[in-house]
Amino acid sequence: MRHVMTRAVSWSVVAVLLGASGLALAHNCPNEMKAIDAKLATNPTLSADNAAKVKKLRADGEAQHKAGNHDASMKALGEAKKLLGI
Repeated sequence: MRHVMTRAVSWSVVAVLLGASGLALAHNCPNEMKAIDAKLATNPTLSADNAAKVKKLRADGEAQHKAGNHDASMKALGEAKKLLGI
């Protein structure tokens, strides 16, 4: 019986850790926004079109993050980072 309880506790710990890692990834949006903002602060060489795209993607990513749609936020922020070369 003791072995069964130990195993149950172990699986509970695994479940909690997996859930926590998912939350950590979901809430990485602010770090992505900070990276974009830091790169923009260096006045990178971008075409006017790409600069506008980056600003729009950055704003869209923040809006999606605030709405709780972290997958869409990370997608938009990732596209902005790609345009910035980061």
